[in-house]
Amino acid sequence: MTELLAVRDLVVNYHTQRGVVRALDGVSLSIGKGEVVGLVGESGCGKSTLARAILGVLPAPASEVKAASLSFGGENLLALASADIARRIRGRRITFIPQDPYGSLNPLFTIGQQMLDLMQWKSPLAIPARRGAWPALLTRYPAARRARDRAAILEMLEAVQIPNPEQALAKLPHELSGGQRQRIVIAMALLPQPELIIADEPTTALDVTIQAQILRLLHREVKRRQVSVLFTTHDLGTAWEICDRILVMYAGQEVEAAPTAAFFAAPRHPYTARLLQSLPRADGVAQDIPGEIPSLLSPPPGCRFHPRCAEASADCRTKRPPVTGSAHVVRCYHPLDAPGEAAA
Repeated sequence: MTELLAVRDLVVNYHTQRGVVRALDGVSLSIGKGEVVGLVGESGCGKSTLARAILGVLPAPASEVKAASLSFGGENLLALASADIARRIRGRRITFIPQDPYGSLNPLFTIGQQMLDLMQWKSPLAIPARRGAWPALLTRYPAARRARDRAAILEMLEAVQIPNPEQALAKLPHELSGGQRQRIVIAMALLPQPELIIADEPTTALDVTIQAQILRLLHREVKRRQVSVLFTTHDLGTAWEICDRILVMYAGQEVEAAPTAAFFAAPRHPYTARLLQSLPRADGVAQDIPGEIPSLLSPPPGCRFHPRCAEASADCRTKRPPVTGSAHVVRCYHPLDAPGEAAA
C-alpha cells in the first residue's frame, strides 16, 4: 500500500507554568492511501496533540516540536511555513471532522451559507491564492463556479443522507438534529476532495443508534472515494467497526499497531491486552488496569507503562523498547506470544 502520511519520531512539548509537558515522546505512525487507521487510547494519551501536529495547528508559542519528520504526500509538513500549509494543505488536502459538530458550526448563519463559504476558498475548482495576492475577503466568488459548487453541495448532502437537501441549506444549525449536524460536517470534510481526513472522536456526542449509522455512512463514503482517515477514539468497539488498522497510544508513546482483526484476536503489548480485558464481558464482569496513568510533567523513563506492568524488567524501566514485527508491530521487551509462537 502506498504511504500517504508518515510520522517519524515526533516529539511535542508544551511549556506550562508547572513545567514542560512531554505530550508526544518519539511517536511514529503511517497511513496508506485509502486506509482507515484508528488512533486508540485513554484521555490524555496524546491523540489530539498528534492530530493537531498533522494539521499544523498546535498552540504557539506554548508548543515545541522537536527532532521529527512529518511527511504528507512526499512533503515534510514541519519544514513548510504555516501560511503555506493553510493555503495549500489544511482544509484542502487534509480536512477535519470535529467531535462536536454544533460547536464547529456558526449558529448565526444558515447551513447553505457556511457550506458555500467553505467552497469559495476550498473547493476543488478554486485555485489556491498565490503568495502576496489580494486578501481572500477581497476576492470575488465567480457566479459560474458558485453554481457548480452549490450543485456539488446538494449532491454531497444526498450522499450523506440528509433529507430534503434544499430545505436543509436554508436552516440554522440548531434546527437540525445532532445526527444531521454530524452528517453536515462529514459532508464539509468530503467536499474539498481531500486525500486525508482527521476524525476526532466524531460520534462521541451521539446516542448509540445514531453512532452506528454515522460510522457506516463515514466508512462507506471514504472507501468509495478512496480517502485516507485518521480516526481518533477511546472506544475499541468503534475502532472495530470502521478501522482497517489500529495504533494504540499510552501516555504520549505508541505501543502497538496491527491490522484490526489481528489486534483484537491477539494483542501483543501488555497494556493493549489489559485494555481489551477491561471491556465488559457478556456476564457483566470487567477487569480494571492496576495503577494510574503517569503525569506527563514527570513521566517515568523507558516504557511509560512499566509502573503498571507485571512483566516489567530493568530494561523496561530505563530504555524505551524498540519496534519489533512488521505488519503487527509492538514496542515491548516482553511481548505476549503471537498465535503459533512458542512461549518463551
